[in-house]
Amino acid sequence: MRMRSALVRVGATVVVAAVLASCSDGGGTSEESEGVAASAVCGGFAKDAAATAALKAATGSDRFDDDLSKPEKALDGLRDATRAPLADSYRPLPVPYCWLLPTGGGEKTVIVKLSPTNKAPGLAPEHAKRVTSYASGLQAFSSSGLGFLYFPCDLKEPSHDFVVEVQVWGPPGVPKTDLPQRTRLITLANAAARKVSAELGCQGDRLASGVPVATPNPSASP
Repeated sequence: MRMRSALVRVGATVVVAAVLASCSDGGGTSEESEGVAASAVCGGFAKDAAATAALKAATGSDRFDDDLSKPEKALDGLRDATRAPLADSYRPLPVPYCWLLPTGGGEKTVIVKLSPTNKAPGLAPEHAKRVTSYASGLQAFSSSGLGFLYFPCDLKEPSHDFVVEVQVWGPPGVPKTDLPQRTRLITLANAAARKVSAELGCQGDRLASGVPVATPNPSASP
């Protein structure tokens, strides 16, 4: 009887240890190991249905690690631009607002970067042939691997108005002819822009809702 009781106690100890191990950082069933849902990454910028669908389709995943993201640093850089006019010769480096890696691994990374600027650039004819333009903000265009969106941030005095540049870097290796991927990337850039605009209190941002519509490419700065 004593030996049986000892074996029962040992068995219980093993079960408890296994449960505790599964709840630890190294456990495969923890919430952390499963990543963050597409609709919740980076503060939920992609929570609307169009952006969530675009993120899933662009990467083939619906769970992500976003530990490399620096949303507050990116927003602080934009807030700095409200305090003084940007010099024409000064161009702050873009900061990764959201850096997403599919939880299952692979190279299908999506990165959204922010930086302040003075104006939208327009498109040179040789560049226009390689991208699709969209109706959102001052200017928006994308290839199958990289998209740009520019929107105005008009603020009450004494703050200074400026333009926000949103870059979205898509997964590598996507064919140049993949036009739907261009729309997915610009949809993500637009979703991030809408969230950033709301957080900064920008007025008159001209941003689209949902999926931006494709338009003819501009040949000069807006």
